[in-house]
Amino acid sequence: MSTPSTRPLALVTGASNGIGYEIARLCAANGFDLVATGRSAKIDEAAERFTRDGAHVIPVRADLADTDEVETVWKAVEKTGRPLAAAVLNAGRSIGGAFLDTDLDDELSLISLNVTSVVHLAKRVARHMAANSDGKILITSSLSATLPTPYETVYGPSRAFTRMFALGLREELKEHGVTVTCLMPGATDSDFHARAGMNNTAFGTGAKKNSRKEVARQGFVAMMEGRAEIVGGDAATKRTAIEHRFLPETYKAARHATKAKPRQR
Repeated sequence: MSTPSTRPLALVTGASNGIGYEIARLCAANGFDLVATGRSAKIDEAAERFTRDGAHVIPVRADLADTDEVETVWKAVEKTGRPLAAAVLNAGRSIGGAFLDTDLDDELSLISLNVTSVVHLAKRVARHMAANSDGKILITSSLSATLPTPYETVYGPSRAFTRMFALGLREELKEHGVTVTCLMPGATDSDFHARAGMNNTAFGTGAKKNSRKEVARQGFVAMMEGRAEIVGGDAATKRTAIEHRFLPETYKAARHATKAKPRQR
């Protein structure tokens, strides 16, 4: 019979690559066991890496744009029979291109992943943690939450929702001993923009981007400290977030369009 783990348990979604992978590694290296989710078989490879950091890992392959698969993830948490100490709701994606050209079903799927699955899992996580009067939640938003995002027309609003949802939930859960932190990364050196079909833009190959390891570190520390929100990235990224508080939305939209609009071939 194996000895039950005394390590706290963390849930990390989108843990197979990018920022989510790096946050999961930090959780493992800092004493957490993991329920780690990803859409593809890469989550099993990632789980092996987390195990080498000392964690007991339960990998769950799930497409969180599907409501039933969100429930599959939560059932995996419940099946452990353990209190959930931390939850990193990180899974998300973008779609690049002109709104006139992009596929409606693809955009509705994005909303299901970036918005609906976050609310769905947060409901399960928040009630569980509130019942235990303890827990830390990290919800990934984006610097894109602070401006209109033409040529990623649905992505920015989805992240604006995520940010305000996180900050509102934070206030509600204070009295229950649960903290909620919002992570707002700038452009990061992952395959995020490539998967969004944005290689033919200023965000594509060769663009200067933040280190995903540093963004993950900042998010992890902010979660552990119970901070309200953190802009993930270098000093320039943090200055941009401050600048966005004062610039007109129309100006920010036009500036983003110059970066996100596909270049003519």
